[in-house]
Amino acid sequence: MARSNDAVAAMLLEFAELLAISGGPPYKVRAYEKAAQAVEGHPAELATLRSAELDEIPNVGSQLARKIREFLDTGSVGELDELRARVPTGLRSLLTIPGLGPRRARQVYEELGITSPDDLLAALHEHRLRELRGWGARSEDNLAAAVREAQSAGERVRLGLALGVAERLLQRLRPLPQVQRVEYAGSLRRMRDSIGDIDILVASDDPEPIMRAVTELPVVERVISHGSTRTSVLTATGLQVDVRVVAPPSWGAALLYFTGSKAHNIQLRELALRAGLKLSEYGLFEVETDRRVAGEREEEVYARLGLPWIEPTLREGAGEVEAALHGTLPEVVTRADLRGDLHTHTDLTDGVAPLRDMVAAAAAAGHEYFAITDHAPLLHMQRMTTEKALAQRRRIRELDREAGPALLHGTELNIQPDGSLDWDTEFLSGFDIVVASVHSHFDQPRDVLTARLLRAIEHPHVNVIGHPTTRIVGGRSAIDVDLDEVFRAAARTGTALEVNSLPERLDLNGELVRRARHFGVRFAVSSDAHSVAQLGNLSFGVATAQRGWATRDDVINTYPLDELRRFLAKHDHAAAVR
Repeated sequence: MARSNDAVAAMLLEFAELLAISGGPPYKVRAYEKAAQAVEGHPAELATLRSAELDEIPNVGSQLARKIREFLDTGSVGELDELRARVPTGLRSLLTIPGLGPRRARQVYEELGITSPDDLLAALHEHRLRELRGWGARSEDNLAAAVREAQSAGERVRLGLALGVAERLLQRLRPLPQVQRVEYAGSLRRMRDSIGDIDILVASDDPEPIMRAVTELPVVERVISHGSTRTSVLTATGLQVDVRVVAPPSWGAALLYFTGSKAHNIQLRELALRAGLKLSEYGLFEVETDRRVAGEREEEVYARLGLPWIEPTLREGAGEVEAALHGTLPEVVTRADLRGDLHTHTDLTDGVAPLRDMVAAAAAAGHEYFAITDHAPLLHMQRMTTEKALAQRRRIRELDREAGPALLHGTELNIQPDGSLDWDTEFLSGFDIVVASVHSHFDQPRDVLTARLLRAIEHPHVNVIGHPTTRIVGGRSAIDVDLDEVFRAAARTGTALEVNSLPERLDLNGELVRRARHFGVRFAVSSDAHSVAQLGNLSFGVATAQRGWATRDDVINTYPLDELRRFLAKHDHAAAVR
């Protein structure tokens, strides 16, 4: 079952969107957004909390706590219903369009009479938006690209949502006495950044009770099909789930078959045929005798084909089979290889947890070191100042003397439209680590955006470029930059590029990680956590790095602390390159 926290967060975000599109004060919109983030990341289930405990959640307060209580008790909020009624239906429909935003949605509604995504597409086709104040040909083209990307994504959902649904299903199925083994497969096991549907595989000699149990799961909205060994259902969140039961001797072959991409599986079947074998979801068989020679474990199927076991994240038919045959497939980085986290936020800016709570969570996660990188002054909504940064540094130094991970005081700078940064070089020299990111002006020309990133990369104190392409999965296209130039500069200057682990970002993505490796780029796999719960997102970043064939040596937060500090010194880059 979904957590009540998620439902409450969605309600608060709807409040924020409707306030923004109806012209509500920005501070109030931001208050709802921060409260949504706080409840989503809160470790306790909101439905179990008393009203006084809701009031104590950071960024909630008594007024929003009352609305949350009303929502938890009745399933609705009267004030939100009134707000919905005041905002025209056509205007609300525009909020679903990625890349538009509340302010511009209201503008195209009022000035062009656009009331639906279809109206917007027609206006884009006729180039009518570029005539509006604040628009131009490039901003119109960027919006059209975002709409096309959303359309191509179809009904796909982000990795984090799909994984949460799958894990809750496994928790329900695993205790059934008939279940011997159960695992999710498909693109979810390959950890793609978006998922079309969920494949779950079960090993059992008695499939009928399992098939029946699947149809009765609380998360199921509708049964699509119900068979003796395969059942398909639709969840309340709109995800299709296909559950298959196989006999235990076929488990490994079936898990391999239903995990790999089409291209990966074709290559394996071709290998099998050349060896006089045939491969299916039931096992690996001799062609002449139909005798099964492997099937119970994935490892034995790969071994019988002359291959090492290949990580699920690599099974895309992108050269991994050839590399495995020639012994050149890299040993990719794992979650256990990470020694720390290099990009996190506290409630000093837009995080929802205080510094001590974030540090305690990092200690509980086993981090050897932990960087706090709150936003800098030029992201004005965060209200950071030099004085606040210095006060935080003193507090971090005090905490660093206590048991726990080594603490690094950092900052996430804003790469301005001209490539300049928030603080001068002298002040930046006092930070242990500096992350620099693009947060605005995504539609600049390619040469301007490229120069903007290069200026930040070449800065003597910038260590990491955060979420380098700025893409939002299913929502915002990557900025248009000359990535080869960016990769060359990053490798030359010893500036790491981030693999941001937030499920909505996963930026750099796997394909770009692999491309950047050829230039000698190093990476920081970081959580960009804004709450304690989000520290766990590192597994998504690791999977993304794996999809780019990144090894432990490619990722700077696998380094011991003294080696990491040498890399962060930047001026002595050669000493940090292995």
